[in-house]
Amino acid sequence: MAADFDALLLLSFGGPEGPEQVMPFLENVTRGRGIPRERLEAVAEHYQHFGGVSPINGINRALIEQIEAVLADRGSDLPVYFGNRNWEPFAEDTVAAMRDNGVRRAAVFATSAWGGYSGCAQYQEDITRARSAAGESAPELVKLRQFFDHPLFVQMFADAVADAAATLPEDLRGRARLVFTAHSI
Repeated sequence: MAADFDALLLLSFGGPEGPEQVMPFLENVTRGRGIPRERLEAVAEHYQHFGGVSPINGINRALIEQIEAVLADRGSDLPVYFGNRNWEPFAEDTVAAMRDNGVRRAAVFATSAWGGYSGCAQYQEDITRARSAAGESAPELVKLRQFFDHPLFVQMFADAVADAAATLPEDLRGRARLVFTAHSI
């Protein structure tokens, strides 16, 4: 990858990192969607149960450290940048910094494995918006494909399901159901 790109951008959703950031974050997420203020306040209470902190930015920073370590082990000094759709560091600011650092072409790894609008197409819109904000000297940003069907990702999920099933009492394992769900504000 380093031969084709001069940077990697990890692009994610973003999340608040303190109680005072929760409402501004939720306002960013829901902007233009007509979500009643009362609903935002109810969702904000859920964040307050965890000190107003979403784990996503911390998880992404740890992921970046792991990526940098793997790259270093392979003899690459490819810089890894971090930008978000809905909270700091915002993608627009990150792409402007990439431009200022002389990045010309970067691979973009969106942290959502799934297809669909929010998990795929909206990240492409984020890339377009961030490049536009950075102006004519913005780096070319090449979004990597979704990874929902990558064998290692599938195996990780299969292993996690098997590990969880192993914690159930043996007489319940055959009747247990696996439920997939999504969240919404």
